[in-house]
Amino acid sequence: MKKNLSVVILAAGKGTRMKSNKAKVLHEVFFLPMIHHVLTAVEPLQAGRTVVIVGHQRQAVSAAIAGFKTETVVQEEQLGTGHAVLLTEKVIPAGTGDVMILCGDTPLLRPESLTAMLAQHRASGAGAHGAVCTLMTAHVADPYGYGRVLTTTDGEVIGIVEEKDGTPEEKVIKIINTGIYLIKRDALFTALASVDRNNAQGEFYLTDIIEKLVISNQKVCQFITPDPDEVLGVNSRLELALAHAEIQRRRNQALMLAGVSMESPESIVVALSAKVESDCLLEPSVRLLGTTRLGRGCRVGQGAILTNCRIDASCEIGPYSCLTGVTLTAASVIPPLTCR
Repeated sequence: MKKNLSVVILAAGKGTRMKSNKAKVLHEVFFLPMIHHVLTAVEPLQAGRTVVIVGHQRQAVSAAIAGFKTETVVQEEQLGTGHAVLLTEKVIPAGTGDVMILCGDTPLLRPESLTAMLAQHRASGAGAHGAVCTLMTAHVADPYGYGRVLTTTDGEVIGIVEEKDGTPEEKVIKIINTGIYLIKRDALFTALASVDRNNAQGEFYLTDIIEKLVISNQKVCQFITPDPDEVLGVNSRLELALAHAEIQRRRNQALMLAGVSMESPESIVVALSAKVESDCLLEPSVRLLGTTRLGRGCRVGQGAILTNCRIDASCEIGPYSCLTGVTLTAASVIPPLTCR
């Protein structure tokens, strides 16, 4: 456990563009609340503490993350991301190293990227003139809606401009802020204490800490993510579907590399909680849900749906079967269209 690292996850917003009564971070991506994906991504960092900032539907969000080791801080008023992070000052003691700040609506984040970012930050922060803050950035073809990152010719970060506040010249910048920061704890709260609400939204922007650090001659570096899709923020039903499809693609790719055959993998869904051993064949439109287990060498016919099933080796499931909670011994055969 890295006691000199704290993680803060922003999960207080309403997510009005989702057109839903449900808190945004509770919308499911690949059968799990999207905040679960973020919490899973940060687990390998072994942070000393993980703080989740809740607000809208706080009881429901807190209940949803009860299985993770977290602390919660309540943002009573939605006064912006800067205000939300400032509330964590009371639970992150002074002099406790670095703070990683993320959003709860980025379910595509990979643990490997966060680990690499932490390693770069620690390396660039060494010495008297090292980086106080590292910002994860991405180069995108269409930066509309994202904060633009202003840099020097050497690539050091000197500011972030939000879409609504940007000049025409700033809006053509294709380097965007992903909303992921690594910053020394004391520098973070010193900078936040001087942030104001003088902007188009009338909110305390977390992004303003970059300018505060630069003005005080503190170095800010950037970690450029190699995959811009990884930092997709889910703000609409369309983006929810895109995130689901990407996790499905990653999941199927990993299974095929592990020895599972798939016909039309884009149509096949294997939940993250399901297990499939090598030499299995999954025909088009198969769905393996819940805690389903497939032993080696099984064949699952087109359109079959298996939920919480235990299937031993070399079984054959007929097309369009629907099985729930079924256990099959080795080499069993289920006829097509079986429902049980």
